[in-house]
Amino acid sequence: MADFVQLLVSGVSQGMIYALLAVAYNITFSTSRTINFAIGNLLMMGGVVGFSLYIDMKTGQPLGRSFIIPFMGVLVVGSILGAFINKFAVEPSRRMKSEYGSALATLAVGIVLRNLVERRWSTDDYKFLSPVGDSPIRIFGAGVYPQEVLIIAASIFIVVALETFKSKTVLGRSIQAISEDRVTASLMGINPGFIVGFSFILSAMIAGVAGLLVAPITLVSATMGTVIGIKAYAVSIIGGLESGYGTIVGGIILGLCEVFTARFISSGYKDTTGFVFLILIILLRPNGIFGRKVVRKV
Repeated sequence: MADFVQLLVSGVSQGMIYALLAVAYNITFSTSRTINFAIGNLLMMGGVVGFSLYIDMKTGQPLGRSFIIPFMGVLVVGSILGAFINKFAVEPSRRMKSEYGSALATLAVGIVLRNLVERRWSTDDYKFLSPVGDSPIRIFGAGVYPQEVLIIAASIFIVVALETFKSKTVLGRSIQAISEDRVTASLMGINPGFIVGFSFILSAMIAGVAGLLVAPITLVSATMGTVIGIKAYAVSIIGGLESGYGTIVGGIILGLCEVFTARFISSGYKDTTGFVFLILIILLRPNGIFGRKVVRKV
């Protein structure tokens, strides 16, 4: 029982990180129809910025600052990077009406960010001490790390708050309107350029927070977001590219597939079962579990 609970919590916490990044993918896709392939490296920037503002690199010990400082720093850096990606990567490609240019431009920005961190910060891996401690909590005899509980709680809160924002506020409904029909929304007085720019800022901030959350259970490095970013994209497809709550289900599925495969089969096959499930979803439900088929009127 204890072993099962421990695997369950670990799988769900890992899956919730995937879900947060998948939400970041979904926000920009819904407004711009662009896959932001810089998302994984934006997560990395969240981990690096948070580490730099909270941990002494030389000693590996906390600097004695409140955790609100790295949190706010991650939000500020994320908003700047999100605005930069939209302004200098996405907008020029859209003006040229390049179908794949926007996605490739975001990929290029992500690579540049990773290289800058490697050159200016470090190529090593660093331990990020959790602000809630590293002493396990006993749940049904299983040792569960407080950071895993924090990840689950914070991720659910962010997703629910985002979905509430999209359905209950004027700005949120504007995002929904742009995702439904950009032309009609613009005729109703909604500024598509502003909404797209805001969506990139919001997605970058969410990705940065995900990096800050996952850093204490992984290692902070310039490459920490590469694999997570790829898996999160898979989660966004599993759940549905425009479904917020679907990302939670998709993330949990992938996270549990990984931990149970590693425990009962082999760690070498950890990534296999999740991507086999992804292939099945693409074959059986191309729009994802909670995705909806769009019917275009002509």
